[in-house]
Amino acid sequence: MNEKIRNMEAAALRIKEAVTKGEQIIVYGDSDMDGVSSVVILEEAINNLASILKQKISKIIIAFPDRNKEGYGLNDKALAFLDKKRGSKKSLLITVDCGITNIKEVKQAKKLGFDVIICDHHKVLEEIPEADIIVDPKHPEDNYYFKEYCNAGLAFKLAEELLQENMSSYLKDTFIELVMLATIADMMPEEEENQKWIYEGLANLDKTQRPAILALKDVFTSYSSKRDFVGKMISVFNTVRMKDHRVITYDFMKSTDIEEAKKIAPILIQDTEERQAEIKALTENLKEDLMMDQSTIIFKGSDKYRIDYLGAVASRLVGWFDRPVFLYATKGGLSRGTVRVPKGMDAVKAMTSCKDFLVTYGGHAPAAGFTVKNENLEKFREGLIKYFK
Repeated sequence: MNEKIRNMEAAALRIKEAVTKGEQIIVYGDSDMDGVSSVVILEEAINNLASILKQKISKIIIAFPDRNKEGYGLNDKALAFLDKKRGSKKSLLITVDCGITNIKEVKQAKKLGFDVIICDHHKVLEEIPEADIIVDPKHPEDNYYFKEYCNAGLAFKLAEELLQENMSSYLKDTFIELVMLATIADMMPEEEENQKWIYEGLANLDKTQRPAILALKDVFTSYSSKRDFVGKMISVFNTVRMKDHRVITYDFMKSTDIEEAKKIAPILIQDTEERQAEIKALTENLKEDLMMDQSTIIFKGSDKYRIDYLGAVASRLVGWFDRPVFLYATKGGLSRGTVRVPKGMDAVKAMTSCKDFLVTYGGHAPAAGFTVKNENLEKFREGLIKYFK
């Protein structure tokens, strides 16, 4: 067994090289709680490293996928945006909480001249992207003893590798707060280091100095426990309101003072309330429609659906019907979807059996996502029914 996750040292060395040489650094992450936390941890670690090394670096470019327009992960539109925005052709692109299933997109990034580091915790498919460095404990060549980290946990480990003895106790504490939130949000097993981080992160909430969390403490004054408060915070971070590939929750998490955070908090609260109402309505409508459906799977889609709501709806339907759930939003010639399956089933394996019909797919065993051409929807459905029969 290796003492460190495969390529963790190599990734840290490549980032240090980029800082030392003044290369443009781009951090691209998923737009959920885990992705945003990962981006914030890595960005703050890199800025601290630059300060320690007394290096001036170009402003780190931060970007996220627009889920409703582009789906999940790295994509052609995001790459075009990043290629246009970067200040120099010598650029280091770091994907966090995504990238491990983006075979074609990583190849395109390399053609555009990016060096690519993938830091992802999702399941590795049969084909692996041709990135310069891949950090993923689920990689078939990784022999690290534990595999079930959220991505923020990996980002924290990378931050430790970057800063080593120069990581202050304050920085460590604030990073662990984010890892705790992401671990709970991504429903990772509460064991090994995950359990330790959750315990420490919850304890740190009493002394937190992160303005975003302090602002939410002012909003959520009534809660039964710290875990209850964390659940309320996570619900707020589920919004994916975007502008120019920046998700509003990133700006909230990065707020530098309490007043700035208090201005953003009401927007997020309103988004959360609207989101929860729409999720509840869609769930109830689908439950009613599916009462007489005896199929082995639930496979539903519409051009009226919003992809960022479907994960929550699918989770509720799995709990109600105890069947694999595939929900998708149709736009143009493509459908982008989300998958939730009962305990003991593997969503990624199921889709691998139908991979010839899919544009992209990936995720975890219990929760995953996919993109499919509309012309292949029926073939995909039939393949899934055959797999789950």
